[in-house]
Amino acid sequence: MNHHDITIIGAGVSSIFFAYTLINENPDISIHMIDVGKELENRHCGIDEGKECTCGDTCSKYTGFSGLGKSEGKFNYTNDFGGELHRKIGKERALRLMEEVDAILCKFGGSVREKYSTKNEALSKKARRHGLHALSTEVRHLGTDLSQKIFQNMYEFMQDRMTFSFETKVETIRKNEKGFELHTNQEKVHTNTIVVGTGMSGSIWLKKMMESLSVYPGETRLDMGCRVEMKENQLKAILQDTFETKLKIQCRNYEGTTYCMNPRGRIIRKHQHGLVMPDGQNVYEKETPSANLNFTLFVPQYFSSYEDAMNRAVEIIGSINRGKDRVVVQRLTDFKRGIRTEALVGNEVVPSLNADIGNVRKEIPKLYSQALLDFLFALENLLGEEIHGDTLIYGLDAKFYEPKLFTDKFLESEVKGIYLIGDCSGVTHSLSQAAASGIYLGKHLALLPGENNLRGYR
Repeated sequence: MNHHDITIIGAGVSSIFFAYTLINENPDISIHMIDVGKELENRHCGIDEGKECTCGDTCSKYTGFSGLGKSEGKFNYTNDFGGELHRKIGKERALRLMEEVDAILCKFGGSVREKYSTKNEALSKKARRHGLHALSTEVRHLGTDLSQKIFQNMYEFMQDRMTFSFETKVETIRKNEKGFELHTNQEKVHTNTIVVGTGMSGSIWLKKMMESLSVYPGETRLDMGCRVEMKENQLKAILQDTFETKLKIQCRNYEGTTYCMNPRGRIIRKHQHGLVMPDGQNVYEKETPSANLNFTLFVPQYFSSYEDAMNRAVEIIGSINRGKDRVVVQRLTDFKRGIRTEALVGNEVVPSLNADIGNVRKEIPKLYSQALLDFLFALENLLGEEIHGDTLIYGLDAKFYEPKLFTDKFLESEVKGIYLIGDCSGVTHSLSQAAASGIYLGKHLALLPGENNLRGYR
């Protein structure tokens, strides 16, 4: 039976930065990382090539070393969005940790992609006059290929300094007087401390494990909204000094925030939780850049349980998909009038995604169509011109969140010795904040081996 000081469950971004920090801060600590997926170099899925998933029970597109870090690699360094880590540890500390995240990325090859800022004081002031808030951030947008190279470099650095178990599922966790006993499909493991960084893909597993320890989650957030594809030059007035911006509208019954704005990017299909959604791909990817700009206006809602949130997503998006990979698209002029788009031949905004032409507004709840109409009206006032009628509206995009479990200021759960980092903590919702949470906990545990009794088996 293997004994370790710390066992990390999940090999996503938060776990990688946690382990990297521990290795550098206290190399004597025995670290074991377990993941149900594969090593990064062996993560291949048909979805990556526009085909069906070829992975079986565990999809390599979302699980395995680096988790969703394998995707477009967009690191937003801000407290304005992407999570609430700053509420747990303080605004200044959260920003300093994100600076460390960026330094580590650059150390392993990220510096070839320049960091940029979306801050624009003049825009912020003007936006407020029209009922919009311009959120700002520092961004290092790596792109998929560079992200994979960076995380492969990090893996090779860590490979000889800790133990990895891939394609390994933790089936039970039992607490005892010395720590925890983990039963997996490969072996039995003793560890004194558990750090969970399973992200979104491990939500059902985490819920089951914590309930077995008599810990139950609270409310769950779900964001849904339409993805918009418009003429790239229409936002020139607000993007002239930056690559992108993030705008927020707040009304009595909802708030909506733009997400994943991609000038000259394309729209692709995103597969998550058995659902198919329109997702944005940035200009750095392999496909030919488009003449369009795309973004999603996400509207958050809160549900009493993870099951309720997922059922709602399946109800709405599943009805659009119709058991296939169907995404529906509609011209803005028709969207405003609530009538079906019959054809897009000659449309000035050429769709970058082959979607099913129809009536998005008829297929989505009124909340999301009303939020988009209100937002576009405010945006037109901000721009001083009408959004082109050939702008395309796609339905429906979603952003999933973990059910919230209690953690203290050091991210320790109600079970002493089990810590939650990254998106599974319910505290972070972005790559940068997930990574920062890993560094934060890594520094804490590295400095307090005695108090945390990390060497119970040594």
